[in-house]
Amino acid sequence: MKKKIAIAITGASGSIYAKVLIDKLQLLENQIEEIGIVFSKNAKDVWDFELEKGGYNSIPFKTYERDNFFAPFASGSAKYDVVIVCPCSMGTLGRIAAGISDDLITRAADVALKERRKLVLVLRDAPYGLIQIRNMATITEAGGIICPASPSFYSKPKNFEELAATVIDRVIDLAGLTNSSFRWQED
Repeated sequence: MKKKIAIAITGASGSIYAKVLIDKLQLLENQIEEIGIVFSKNAKDVWDFELEKGGYNSIPFKTYERDNFFAPFASGSAKYDVVIVCPCSMGTLGRIAAGISDDLITRAADVALKERRKLVLVLRDAPYGLIQIRNMATITEAGGIICPASPSFYSKPKNFEELAATVIDRVIDLAGLTNSSFRWQED
């Protein structure tokens, strides 16, 4: 069954993760019914600083403004299968953990949790303080998945995109999609 996926991109450092996720999802279009994307207030500024300026303008999926509560994934009735927040800032984590739905990102996450659907938060900060750890515990207890952007090295990535892909391949697995990627001890 094809998946409906909402992707939220926050202003946390790590725009490369969002870019690699979008690029890889394009290759998996036969498994996807719909993708909706929303950027936080600062996400495009961070993208411009870390990657190609304005590169987000060529994203092939429908994007929604962060204050658009008429976006389909703002309601459980739209039956989105997974919400991925990538990268996820600590502020966004905190608002989701507290149940504060003050923009489309936090509303989509809230909907995923209340509907018992997948919510994957790709955290990109370090170190974690007690507040962040408690927020992660709250999200986990509510059914969300914390997937820190901690790349692996056993696949011997040759550049930043391959390094980011070691995280994104895990995210794609968590979303329930079939993806060809490095697997430990597999040929």
